[in-house]
Amino acid sequence: MAEIQKMSADDWGLSLTNSAATRIRHLVATQDDAVGLRLAISGGGCSGFQYGFSLDSKTRPDDLVIERDGASMLIDGMSVALIKDSQIDWQEDIAGSMFVVKNPNATAMCGCGTSFSVG
Repeated sequence: MAEIQKMSADDWGLSLTNSAATRIRHLVATQDDAVGLRLAISGGGCSGFQYGFSLDSKTRPDDLVIERDGASMLIDGMSVALIKDSQIDWQEDIAGSMFVVKNPNATAMCGCGTSFSVG
């Protein structure tokens, strides 16, 4: 995990869109102790892996932090490799609003967009 700490979000090709940064700042402002939005990948979902988002009050030693315009997204060392070269966006449409990970490593995704598999 130490190698993750030495690398930056740019080294991993990770980025936040302006709309994602705006939404993260809004969410963090609503919770007194939050320092950022955590993106964690876990096994499960209909395609093998699933994205999970939650506000977090601290960073962990193996976290990679993506920052944009005062917003911070925290990603644990195990999850980073699964989303290399991804962009995290916030989308709002008639079907609802959610964070979307545009992950070029995903070989399949479920219909809801929260579950994926890698080749």
